[in-house]
Amino acid sequence: MPEPAHSAPCLATIEAVPAGERTVVTCRGEFDIGAQELRSELRAVLDRSATGVDLDLDEVRFCDCGGLNVLLSLRREALDQGKTVTVRAYSPVVGRLLELTGARELFVTEYSARPEVPGAVEERPQPMDVDQELRLEVDQLRRAMRTRPAIDVARGIVMASFGLSAGDAWTVLVTASQNTNTKLHELARELMGALQGAAVPEQVRQQMAAAVAKVREHGPDLQRPDRRASPSRAA
Repeated sequence: MPEPAHSAPCLATIEAVPAGERTVVTCRGEFDIGAQELRSELRAVLDRSATGVDLDLDEVRFCDCGGLNVLLSLRREALDQGKTVTVRAYSPVVGRLLELTGARELFVTEYSARPEVPGAVEERPQPMDVDQELRLEVDQLRRAMRTRPAIDVARGIVMASFGLSAGDAWTVLVTASQNTNTKLHELARELMGALQGAAVPEQVRQQMAAAVAKVREHGPDLQRPDRRASPSRAA
């Protein structure tokens, strides 16, 4: 039977500050499915800006695919308006998620100036041309098509092995991926290999066990991947 749907509280906040033709949006807290409540507020900020929004995610201490979808939705709306959404700073947790999902490139914009350099002139972010945008989107879709089947199988393995729900199993996979600095699809292949008798690295086994224990301890309404900051940003 499908799990009952329930609304999640919004544990994130945003603060918008105009900066010339753009608006800097500082995000704080936890960007999960509850962050859907911020969509209308973010859309209003985008509408008021002339050329787009620059996101500061350095104070986001947790972010999952639900939160990432909010940011991707804002980016799509900006493209429809001929504007851009960039990420000017992010926490290790956000950086890791952007790397795991391959979404980091979608928010990259080069700046030629830094505020601390006297006399420097900041270049306004320019939207991609249509061909480049389409190529990037296709690359992302192809990557997802290649890796998603393995990830789905790995989630099924975790569900069957530990008696967890689909949501719990996803939390365990993301937590172990973050804490072992292993790409999600690589972790999935390691778990699939275990079915054929291959050894799972000790660090992965330890982090998987810890993640399962944490999920069971907190229960279904408090499942969150480990919020401890990763020691390094995504390259």
